[in-house]
Formats: sequence, C-alpha cells, structure tokens
Amino acid sequence: MTTRELNDFLTQTGRGTPMGDLFRRYWIPALLSTELPEPDCPPVRVQLLSEKLVAFRDTQGRIGLLDEFCPHRLVSLWLGRNEESGLRCVYHGWKFDVNGACVEQMNEPVECSFAHKIRTTAYPTVELGGIIWAYMGPQAKMPPAPHFEWTHMPESHRHVSKVVEECNWLQALEGGIDTSHAPILHRNISTTATRPGIPLSGPFVRGGAPTLEVDSTDYGYRYAGVRPLQDGQTYVRAYHFVMPFTQIRPQQFRLQGERVRPRAAGHFWVPMDDENCMVWNWMYSFGDEPLTEEDRLERGSGNGPDHVDQTTFRSFRHKGNNWLIDRQVQKTETFTGIDGINTQDRGVQESMGPIVDRSREHLGPADRAIIVARRLLLQAVKTVQEGGDPLGADTSYYNARAVEQVLPKGVAWRDALLSKMYPAPEPLAAAD
Repeated sequence: MTTRELNDFLTQTGRGTPMGDLFRRYWIPALLSTELPEPDCPPVRVQLLSEKLVAFRDTQGRIGLLDEFCPHRLVSLWLGRNEESGLRCVYHGWKFDVNGACVEQMNEPVECSFAHKIRTTAYPTVELGGIIWAYMGPQAKMPPAPHFEWTHMPESHRHVSKVVEECNWLQALEGGIDTSHAPILHRNISTTATRPGIPLSGPFVRGGAPTLEVDSTDYGYRYAGVRPLQDGQTYVRAYHFVMPFTQIRPQQFRLQGERVRPRAAGHFWVPMDDENCMVWNWMYSFGDEPLTEEDRLERGSGNGPDHVDQTTFRSFRHKGNNWLIDRQVQKTETFTGIDGINTQDRGVQESMGPIVDRSREHLGPADRAIIVARRLLLQAVKTVQEGGDPLGADTSYYNARAVEQVLPKGVAWRDALLSKMYPAPEPLAAAD
C-alpha cells in the first residue's frame, strides 16, 4: 500500500522536490514545432514542472525557452515583441536573447544601462521529430538528445499531437502502462457498433485475462500482456516503459484478417503542474507505407482536431461536461458510452480527482507494471540524490519498438518477439 506521504513524494514535481529534480535530468517535450512556425513569430506560453515559461523562435530560427516573467518588473514576456534576434518586454523595452541574456534596456540611458548584469532563466532546447524538447536540469548532467526511432522517420511517416489532461501526471502514466484495462474499458459491445473501439472478434477481447510479465532494462522495463486463446495460441501485446514518463506501444488493434501495417506508437505524460499534465501522442510507420491524412486526424483516439481545440490543446470532452457520455451508446455500442479511445482513458483518470489517494487502492498481479514503475521512480530519485545518472537518461532506448502478435501453442513470446522489439539500429540522421 502507498502511504499518503509517499503519494505526495511521487506526484509533486515542482522545483526543489525530489521528483522534480529527477524530471529535470531528462529531455522533456515542451511544445510542437508547428507552434513556432517561423522566425520572429508570436511567442508561446509553456508550463512544465510547475514553471511558467515562454518560448520563441528568433530571427535566426533559434529557439528560446525563458522564464515567462521579465526580471525587471515581472511582466509576462508572452506580451513581448519577437524582433531582431530577441524577445522584448513591452513594458520598458528590456530585450532578451535565446540564452536569457538581457541585450537592451530601452528605459535606461546608454551610460546607465546595466543590461550586461541581467539574465533570466533560459533552458536549452533541441528540435527533433516535430517536437521542441527542453532540458531543465544541471548543465553538467545533460543527457544525450531523445533520439527515439520515430524522431528520425521522415515527416510523411510520423505524426505527433498533444492534449491537456486535468489530473496529476502519475495517474495518467499509470493508466497508460496498465494493459489489463484495455479490452474492458475500450471494447465495443456490439458487432454492429459504429463508434471506435476494440472489436469483439479480435484477440484482445477473445483472449482471457492477461498474465503480465515485466523485464527490467537499463531504460526502465519491457512488459507484455500474455492472453490465452481458445485454440491454445496466445495473444501477446508487448510494450516498453522508458523512464520517467514514456510508453511505446503497438499502434492499433487489428481485426482478424486485416492487413498488417508495420507501425508503432506511444505517449509521454508530462507534468504541467501537480494537477495537470500534457499527454503527448505519437505514431509512426517503420515500413514503406506513409501515414495517411485520415491517420493524422486520430478520429478513433479522441486526440485529433475533431476532439481537441488546436489552440488550447484542451479536449472538447472533459470532466466539466462529463466527457459527453452517452448512456444509450453505453447500453448498445461501447462499454463506456464515451467516444474516443484516449478520451475514455482521460475520463477514468480524471474521474479519480486531481491527485488520486493511493493509500485507498488495492493492487493485484495485473497491476505489476504500475508497481514496478513506482519502484523504479523511487530508486531513480535515490540515484540522483547520490549523484548518479537515472535509468533512461542514456541511449539504450533508441531502437526499442513495440509489437503485438498471435503466437502458436508452445512458443515463448521472448523467443519470438525480442528481435522485433529491438531491431538492428541504423545510423541516425536528422529528419527535420
């Protein structure tokens, strides 16, 4: 059982907290590249780990990620002018470059200027895979850039979206790495259902309750839900958990006989503050076939423009309107009556409250991935406090890939799938 004190320890990520110090040792998704589409475009607010920041792309195309508030009189720099290689506060004209250095003070005579003495917080960034990533930790401990396999696919073969979730990052993560819920929460209950969901005819639903197997790795763990089928075969859905907030999963639930497309997908659950997180969703094709425009709409997941405001990244279905649950649909078509696979996830996770009280829960064998994740997070905090490097801060996850497959009777999933989960790495070349 998790105590209330331990629950607070695991869920708080602000500056100076143990988990906050851990998170600041990784590259963190900050914003989509498309949010800063061109040099000198308008700045964008960003909230990470309870810090309010502002991002801008300067005249040379460089990314700045600064404390939102001008160190002069604490006016928001989001109001600022992005011009001539810097972001200028509109109040008194103090201007900052992408490194946080104050380069001009319009309200001070030249002979009285003390701009060279002024700096504001600025975080390093790297642009990969259509995402601008931030590093918020000690410069000497900066890890290698986050070269997931999909970040080096051509733009035609990858897609990224994001959506705000109104709860703590950890319960969102734990919902994502929990594989036993998927064929229950997400199932269709009718063969004629028109709404997206896991079909009754597929192995995910036909299979029995899973045996969950977890293998420790130097980036976190790989895990598999192994479900028995009636004919002696097994359905295996194998994933990766990359510390501290990443899941790599098979891309889709396939109907029997449907053409297999070589794809994978995943999520990042990134704390905005202790009661809100940003869920990042990515998918990619590692075969010759590019993603389609229909793929990019993410209609079935509830992450695309039909479901999420693309200016605020807030879902149209949220706890304030009960996720627009349709009780008649719940009776006749889908298990929840909520449209969208990931909308259903957000619904159950948000329903727990902003920060769930884990001292009241009762975990079982099907929750093994959650139990191990908590243990790894606690160990990683200890490692950082002792001056070491936490799991997942190196390069060992670069070629990790998720797979699912129906295996013949007697075939062990590790024998059949490990080579597919770690395909031979190819030389990395920037795709952006």
